[in-house]
Amino acid sequence: MSVYQQLEQLGIQLPPVATPAAAYVPFVQTGKLIFLSGHIARRDGKPWVGQLGRDTATAQGQQAARAIAIDLMGTLHAACVAAGTDLNGVARIVKLMSLVNSTPDFTEQHLVTNGASELFGQVFGAKGAHARSAFGVAQIPMGACVEIELIAELE
Repeated sequence: MSVYQQLEQLGIQLPPVATPAAAYVPFVQTGKLIFLSGHIARRDGKPWVGQLGRDTATAQGQQAARAIAIDLMGTLHAACVAAGTDLNGVARIVKLMSLVNSTPDFTEQHLVTNGASELFGQVFGAKGAHARSAFGVAQIPMGACVEIELIAELE
């Protein structure tokens, strides 16, 4: 099953690439690697604000991370098209780095990040298995609860 058929089966429509909020580009390709800039959690088109361990539960953080994964796939699609292919040309999702806006005593950043990791596995199958880091941080731009960046390899 193609990546796009899997997305359709999951009821996911890829969003367009978001306009950068500062002095950076949404993605950069070097060789076969595509580096996607960090994407913050959004809900209803606005930053998904919250701090894990204070006013946001782990399950909500997982939903935010899943929403970011969808946004990341939209940007990855655009990067693939710019490279002359599409998401079916992804050899593998190499790595995710997840920043979780959390209190000092919150320790479930890895569980929050599963919201993104599990979706990449569903969409890309074995090619979606990736290395990753999940950090707790004091704050994320615009007060967002989660930010994730991605590295992918093209075939």
